[in-house]
Amino acid sequence: MAEITAALVKDLREKTGAGMMDCKKALNETGGDVEQAIDWLRKKGLAAAAKKSGRVAAEGLIGVASGPRIAAMVEVNAETDFVARNESFQEFVNSVAQIALQIGDDVEAIKTAVLPTGRSVADEITHLIATIGENMSLRRARVLRVPSGVVATYVHGALRPGLGKIGVLAAIEAPSESEALELLGRQVGMHVAATSPSALDVNAVDPAALERERAVLTEQARASGKPEAIIEKMVEGRVRKYYEEVVLLEQVWVHDGESRVKAVVQKAGGKLVAFDRFKLGEGIEKESSDFAAEVAAASGVRKDPDPDLEPA
Repeated sequence: MAEITAALVKDLREKTGAGMMDCKKALNETGGDVEQAIDWLRKKGLAAAAKKSGRVAAEGLIGVASGPRIAAMVEVNAETDFVARNESFQEFVNSVAQIALQIGDDVEAIKTAVLPTGRSVADEITHLIATIGENMSLRRARVLRVPSGVVATYVHGALRPGLGKIGVLAAIEAPSESEALELLGRQVGMHVAATSPSALDVNAVDPAALERERAVLTEQARASGKPEAIIEKMVEGRVRKYYEEVVLLEQVWVHDGESRVKAVVQKAGGKLVAFDRFKLGEGIEKESSDFAAEVAAASGVRKDPDPDLEPA
């Protein structure tokens, strides 16, 4: 029996795209014969995963997990919304969130972590691709923690506890943890899910984005024909309005329509120090398809005949 070396496993993995543990098992099952190992993987459906790796995966689930003064959030993508309702996929996303809670939000480190199945997260993704038949990926992760207080979680459109389409983490520092503080954190999460702020406070606003906004506002103010001194005051007033739109602490609290978020948190005796919001598939360019055109093409019928080819 041939020795199953790391180089042999690597060679099989490159040829099939299957996971490392699956490649090692295939080589063990076939006595180290690479060609037979390829066939073994194909029979198990594991080699097929590589063929799916180029397909766009913008659906899936956001998963959250929490513990005392810490919470984690991950996004695991698949190709269709149907996979999000698959129990195996849901359990996997939940497990990945729990791993992030333990080891942090370095995606590459999470991928190497070993699951109860004995496979790494990366190899489990390959296994699920082969089993379910869709491309999948662990896209991102975020972990927030506080020395004292709470890191609350909120999931919008939850399919089950901790799994949904939009996830939010809200870190509130306070002298101690309490049910009232946890409730406030969840309310902050609901607010963030609804308003999608881009910065925690004014100092955290992206300078480039602020400069672009200021330039647009300045041109709009100049169109009024007013003196430069008045224009400057107009711009500053509109910049403050801009902050109210994009800065979480400056926003109007959606739960009462009057208070500022910073005032609500301060009144509760806490300090909102960090937040993050994951929306499933945001920023991923989805492929658009014309189903009717695909059917027509498959049947050999043109959907939109070229007028130049039509008979006179």
